[in-house]
Amino acid sequence: MADIKTVATRAGYGEALVELGSIRDDFLVMDADLAAATQTGKFKAAFPDRFYNCGIAEQNMMSIAAGIAATGRRVIVSSFAMFASGRAFEQIRNSICYPNLPVIIGATHGGISVGEDGATHQCNEDIALMRTLPNMTVINPADAVEAKKAVFAALDHDGPVYMRFGRYAVPVIFDDSYEFRIGKANMLRDGRDITLIANGLMVDEALKAHDILKAEGINARVINMATVKPLDDAAVLAAARDTGAIVTAEEHSVIGGLGSAVSELVCENCPVPVVKVGVYDRFGYSGPAAGLLDEFGLRAQNIAEKAKAAIALKK
Repeated sequence: MADIKTVATRAGYGEALVELGSIRDDFLVMDADLAAATQTGKFKAAFPDRFYNCGIAEQNMMSIAAGIAATGRRVIVSSFAMFASGRAFEQIRNSICYPNLPVIIGATHGGISVGEDGATHQCNEDIALMRTLPNMTVINPADAVEAKKAVFAALDHDGPVYMRFGRYAVPVIFDDSYEFRIGKANMLRDGRDITLIANGLMVDEALKAHDILKAEGINARVINMATVKPLDDAAVLAAARDTGAIVTAEEHSVIGGLGSAVSELVCENCPVPVVKVGVYDRFGYSGPAAGLLDEFGLRAQNIAEKAKAAIALKK
């Protein structure tokens, strides 16, 4: 069996910035003294006159970005997800989202898979925070290819965008023919018994869960929901109607993220069982990324077990 290529989504982000920089000169890139880790250093090396290191001061960086964006120029800012969403929440809310400015927040190192950096850096709350903000679009790509294409789409979007990227190398699912559209989910497998809705690194785990379930005679639909806000309502409601039960899978708290978004929509429009796989109201801790994903149940086997539990809840 051929080796599966694995690439961190942050790498796709860095590559996209360089490619965009070579064809567009209408945007700037800023970083909070983490350019090597966030991958914006690639853009800095190629376009040093369009890159600004704002230091370890995310609040100031967001405010500066808002001021520049107010003049008509687009800005892409980067830091770790914990500091981009948490430390600078007020500035994002009041200076970027309230005036609906075209600022892209490239937040890297999201989720438990940050690994040895520990609980202080393992941000499992960022999507919940960003979902609450009016005008904010929230994207969590599944692999480096989708990450790259999502950055291209975000730069053309009219308004603020929060994009979450990972440090951990994950399997490449898509190829260059894949078309990414903000707010549009894509079905990776069709099925009638249960729907698995995932994003980020959990998409690959959902595909593996599909195979586990198939071996047991269970036909699962798998949906990649990279855009958490705006949610692809049509895809979610079709899944609810067609399969009668849903499992959501995310590398994020089960409070306020993808699972909550899906549950809110389904509860109001087409009530069916929704079972969540994610981080259950706890902090992470330092350890190898792969081991932490095992420990927190962010694996295919757990998704498959939750799928069987959801099927049992069907009326």
